[in-house]
Amino acid sequence: MPENKDRKVVITNGGLFSDLVVRVKLVIRLLGDARVSPLLKLLPVGALIYFIIPDLVIGPLDDAALIWLGGYLFVEMCPPEIVQEHLRSLNQVIPGVWKEEPHEMDSDVIEGEFWDKQE
Repeated sequence: MPENKDRKVVITNGGLFSDLVVRVKLVIRLLGDARVSPLLKLLPVGALIYFIIPDLVIGPLDDAALIWLGGYLFVEMCPPEIVQEHLRSLNQVIPGVWKEEPHEMDSDVIEGEFWDKQE
């Protein structure tokens, strides 16, 4: 049986929140992909169901940890080629050129002052 040494999926766009957004989008895309086993799809779905069901342990940390663990295990257990395909699609940059709009309203600017009457 071949070993998968490069199995870990690393998402690095820079920043905690951007990485979290990419991870959530990846999980949603993998849930919608027919090539991923329905049994694997139970991991993140089960984690979300646990989030809705009343707490077994008091506090939000157990909910957050379980949702993170469910999503992490789901991505790690999905076929790597499918995960990489979706990651490439999510990290794709659309080519374009940034253009500044001309400031047509600059000629219509009226200078003025504001006085607040304190009575």
